Amino acid sequence: MNWLLPEYFADALPAEAQQIEGLRRRLLDLYRVHGYELVMPPTLEYLDSLLTGSGQDLSLKTFKLVDQVSGRTLGVHADITPQVARIDAHLLNRQGVVRLCYCDSVLHTRPASISATREPVQIGAEVYGYSGLAADLEAVRLMAASLSAAGLSATRLDLGHMGIFRALAKAAGLPKEGDEELFALLREKDVPGLAAACASLPEPYRSALLALPDLYGDARVLAQAKARLPDLPAVSEALQTLSRLAELLADLPVDFDLSDLRGYHYHTGVVFAAYAPGYASAIAQGGRYDGAGATFGRARPATGFSMDLREVARLAPALPVAGAVLAPIAVEDGALVAKVAALRAAGTVVVELLPGETRVAGPVCDRRLVQTGGEWIIEAIKED
Repeated sequence: MNWLLPEYFADALPAEAQQIEGLRRRLLDLYRVHGYELVMPPTLEYLDSLLTGSGQDLSLKTFKLVDQVSGRTLGVHADITPQVARIDAHLLNRQGVVRLCYCDSVLHTRPASISATREPVQIGAEVYGYSGLAADLEAVRLMAASLSAAGLSATRLDLGHMGIFRALAKAAGLPKEGDEELFALLREKDVPGLAAACASLPEPYRSALLALPDLYGDARVLAQAKARLPDLPAVSEALQTLSRLAELLADLPVDFDLSDLRGYHYHTGVVFAAYAPGYASAIAQGGRYDGAGATFGRARPATGFSMDLREVARLAPALPVAGAVLAPIAVEDGALVAKVAALRAAGTVVVELLPGETRVAGPVCDRRLVQTGGEWIIEAIKED
């Protein structure tokens, strides 16, 4: 059947499309007033550019094809963040702090979950050029403000730190392959698998890695972590950073999860995720990824977040939709032409009836233009 779409792809019909577009405009305006500039990376890039450095984790998610012009392999972007890092490092090449935002469809070879789409609409914001805690704080607050602007409340904001795992893995003398295996087990919360993988590791690092899945909850978890984890400089620094964030974000529902890890080749410091009512997975997530842009000639500190606007739109309350005005087709009546033009310039939707047309299938018209005393005025359409 020609009208069937591939699995995990779907059309956005008028009501859904209007909701997504309304939220896109609202969120991009939110980022604009916070000083974020909009960029629009291309849908396709050479594969080695998309998957270099911070993009290595995206290889399995990325659709690949051969460029008929150059003969090189192209990739369809599965995540816009590495592209924005390239823009900051290579094209803008500015000194100091740069704030960038973006919104576009991305494509995944497989859905993230059984209910997910393979064509998310990724919207996000990134801060480049500042390595201090203030940038992480800004990113977390803007992520929370984004959900609020969409009419959603974050029931929980989970914070973690990649530095803790990296420090423990390094001190335990893990080779890169073992490092990645443990990372995957922790990310999946596979406690039996983690115990088996850590069996031959030296103490106290074996016990420390096994303790990570239990270290989640409110700020008291940080004190527990300090008592249970080895006194390594990187671990102490990470816990201090999280403690300071707990103080600065006391007005938000912040929790901590020291085994909530994402992006082995990507994140380097604080990581964070937001959860909303009625959605089991994180609705928004982000973190620090220092070194962004290094493979493009300029390493930069970076932090930011992104979310799937399709899922946000599905969970968010429906945006108010004003009814349209129904009008006779304005062909020779100059006064009617001027009235319709003025209404549209003010943002009012005006639908002109075509010759022989008596009603419209959409949008919903709750008013109409009628001529009274030589003037065109708006009156309500009464229900029959």
